[in-house]
Amino acid sequence: MKLYAYFKAEPTEYVLAYTNGKVVRQGAGQAFWYWVPNTSIALLPTSIIDARFVFNETTIDFQPVTVQGLITYHVVAPETVAEQFNFTIQPQTRVYKAEGQAKLNERLIEIVHTHTRQQLRQLTLEDALRSSERIASSVFDQLRSANELSERGITCDSLFFSSVKATPETTKALEAEHREALQRRADQAIYSRRAEAVEQERKIKQNELATSIALEERRQTLIKLQGENTRQEAEFEAAAEQIRLVPFQQLTSQQLLGLAFRDFAENAQKIGNLTISSEILEQLLKPGSR
Repeated sequence: MKLYAYFKAEPTEYVLAYTNGKVVRQGAGQAFWYWVPNTSIALLPTSIIDARFVFNETTIDFQPVTVQGLITYHVVAPETVAEQFNFTIQPQTRVYKAEGQAKLNERLIEIVHTHTRQQLRQLTLEDALRSSERIASSVFDQLRSANELSERGITCDSLFFSSVKATPETTKALEAEHREALQRRADQAIYSRRAEAVEQERKIKQNELATSIALEERRQTLIKLQGENTRQEAEFEAAAEQIRLVPFQQLTSQQLLGLAFRDFAENAQKIGNLTISSEILEQLLKPGSR
């Protein structure tokens, strides 16, 4: 059996060497010779430590949920931690004599569990399932502001909830309800599109009808205006014709006949045949005929 031995710690390991129950050497990354028969060595990690956890809780509506997550922390006061948890090792094998690290993780997870319980007891199941990040953030703030961790010589670096899950039966019920809600929204969207299409079609037909009415009204106005113009034109033409015939009212039949034959002569090239019966001549040549 060796009476003297050499021990060397890593830079991320804090050493506490005890002789007869008193600390004779301490510090990170220490290297030293020690008297084997009466020396105990505690080795505490000062690097970041990950602690995964899973625990069950209930919400304000008495629904069970399972919370999974990860907390990271590191030791800031090794002496304080060593006073509460056994981190002594077998120097030759560097194997821990007790489960100090596991017990420290359990204590830390229990603190997280307590704060998480307080959050979940204020939420319904559906709110809890949707609020994992918010719950984790709230618990992390409580851990950082309270003295629970500093009293144990550690500090929390981060906290994540990877999932907050309901029981499989409840999950299936919620999924079914969610699917039905999605289907209702989809149906409502279809009905809305159909109603909008019908409304648009009604507006189009209404516009077409209004346009047709306006066109018919304009057409009616145009017809009235055309009829009025035609009537006025006919009246003007009749009045003009009467004015043109006024000079001929004072002429005798013989004079009118003479004017007619003169017009025939002037337009002889346009006349093919002209027949004047003896009866017409006799009537026109009677003395005193008008």
